[in-house]
Amino acid sequence: MVGWAAVLGLVFAAPLLEPPVPTPLLIAALALIVGVVLVCAFGVVLEAEHLAHRLGDPYGSLVLTLSIVLIEVVLISAVMLGPGEHTTIARDSVMAVSMIILNAVIGLSVLVGAIKHGNLGHNRTGTSSYLALIVVLVSLAFALPALIGREGSYTPRQAIPIIVLTLALYAFFLYRQLGRQADDFREVDRRFAADPVTRGSDAGVQSRRSVTQVIAEHRPEILLRITLLIVTVLPIVLLSHDMATLLDDGLDRVGAPVALSGILIAMIVFLPESITSVRAALQGEIQRVSNLCHGALVSTVGLTIPAVLIIGAFTGQAVVLGESPANLLFLGVTVMLSVTTLASKKVTAVHGAAHLVVFAVYGIAVFS
Repeated sequence: MVGWAAVLGLVFAAPLLEPPVPTPLLIAALALIVGVVLVCAFGVVLEAEHLAHRLGDPYGSLVLTLSIVLIEVVLISAVMLGPGEHTTIARDSVMAVSMIILNAVIGLSVLVGAIKHGNLGHNRTGTSSYLALIVVLVSLAFALPALIGREGSYTPRQAIPIIVLTLALYAFFLYRQLGRQADDFREVDRRFAADPVTRGSDAGVQSRRSVTQVIAEHRPEILLRITLLIVTVLPIVLLSHDMATLLDDGLDRVGAPVALSGILIAMIVFLPESITSVRAALQGEIQRVSNLCHGALVSTVGLTIPAVLIIGAFTGQAVVLGESPANLLFLGVTVMLSVTTLASKKVTAVHGAAHLVVFAVYGIAVFS
């Protein structure tokens, strides 16, 4: 209701938001839109969490992840299709998502989870699958364009096979994750694994049943929650264009770094999922943290990069993806740290602290 009321309000207020917008009005409108987007995003998370509980992992986490990633893709696409030049918005946003998820969210989740419960065991096969895709996808997104592209952008002949390969790899991963490898993405720590004998929970019973049986038994509830999720996502889609335009205008006036726009969009969109990940860590569900965070990054890169390349091809815009040497260094350090952290049988508070330090240094670099 809040989201749709804001959409109607902006329709009537459109003449007042024509540039140049007075600074007080710009601040008020931007604060209102961001607030409404956050309210709607938490609504999406609420419905997705109910679905996650009903369907069990990895299906439930995937619903939440795809819901949030859809918002991210829509926001970036809205900026690209709006007025002005936004050649680096996809690169800046996805880079920010990578740093926020792999360092800030995972670091904080591992830190608080390990402090509360001690060292936490995770499913190394599942996390290894995530990291394998992350290594390939971020290389295709950020490193390769700088080496073989033209001024950091793929040429049209290069973009087509990159789109096909990225989507094919992501689709194959989903096929395996939701099929024969589903068990690779479930909790293995005996203290927190969904086991009907040790815990007597509905989740434990659900883990023994196929997702088709769950859907058959709870079809009305699942359909209702999916409908509510879509109805709650739509206002975010409709408000995204106005938010991106006002945000760019506001950052230009204060002389903020160009990359800050992408970082703010990423933080706004992924705040609900970040909170969900920390809550899962506090409950000792470290594999759910991995499913949420690593799954979100795989989905973000796997869907955003093809989407912006397709938009660039149809609109004639240059899509700059090649990253700076400094950010490529941060990506390399982050991936190596992630592999080191998740190669161990159990994650510790020290691992979490190391990830948080990398994110703090990344923040320093952005403003340098």
